Amino acid sequence: MHPAPSIIAFTVLSGLGFGLIFWLGLGFPYGDGWIAATFCALAIGLTSAGLLSSLAHLGQPTRFLKAFSQWRSSWLSREAVLAVATLATFGVYGALWSTGIRVTPLGMIASILALVTVHCTAMIYAQMRSVPRWRSPFTPAIFLISALAGGALLAGQGVAAAWLLVALAAAQIADWLLGDRRLATSGTTLATATGLGAFGTPRLLEPPHTGGNYLLREMLHVVCRAHARKLRLIGLALAALVPVGLLTALPVGHTVAGVAVLSHVSGMIVIRWLFFAQAEHVVGFYYGRR
Repeated sequence: MHPAPSIIAFTVLSGLGFGLIFWLGLGFPYGDGWIAATFCALAIGLTSAGLLSSLAHLGQPTRFLKAFSQWRSSWLSREAVLAVATLATFGVYGALWSTGIRVTPLGMIASILALVTVHCTAMIYAQMRSVPRWRSPFTPAIFLISALAGGALLAGQGVAAAWLLVALAAAQIADWLLGDRRLATSGTTLATATGLGAFGTPRLLEPPHTGGNYLLREMLHVVCRAHARKLRLIGLALAALVPVGLLTALPVGHTVAGVAVLSHVSGMIVIRWLFFAQAEHVVGFYYGRR
């Protein structure tokens, strides 16, 4: 798929924000007053920035309220409802915490809601049969681990962040190795993509269109293998290896923590770009691109 900057910003920033909400809901870092207010404002700001950027990816951003109407069947609607519930719950918790009143049950509810919201975001992609690479347990696992790792970095939980980043690297490598074969082993062919298998083995005689269209622009972005390998190494190094090295080899202070966060965010942007760019939508069979 052709990665839109808005969808990358949405998944990266909202993941960081909800991940930070999780740790703040558990009472990390310790402190109240301006410390609590600053961290809570950062969490709400990151989450809101991510959610607002997602509106740019809608065909009609003014109709965003419709995203809340199909929560019984749509992961997108569930995400929207839970995101609002999380921010509302955390807003009350953060306001009280900033005044020195920490309501632990309310914080735990906000933490749980944050994780469930991230899970719903991941399931928007993991439930898509048309993209075999995404249809895997690794998709929600990577979204959740990356959110928790980024949140731990922002909350100053260095030990937890290091272990989560190691888990993120392992899960991401496994997903890439298995994902590269998932389209080939999915059983999807030109016959199944067109529904013409009952009439024999179809082959493409001419392209379906002589000009471009939405599907060609959005669904059939192709990344060469050599380019993808380089980007994977860059993304993995920045998102996980560099932060882990900084956290384990140097005394953790504001400078080290800041560099680790910037490195992680930069790496996640690369990894998330690859997540969309290498999606391999089955509509490619219809256009002879697979």
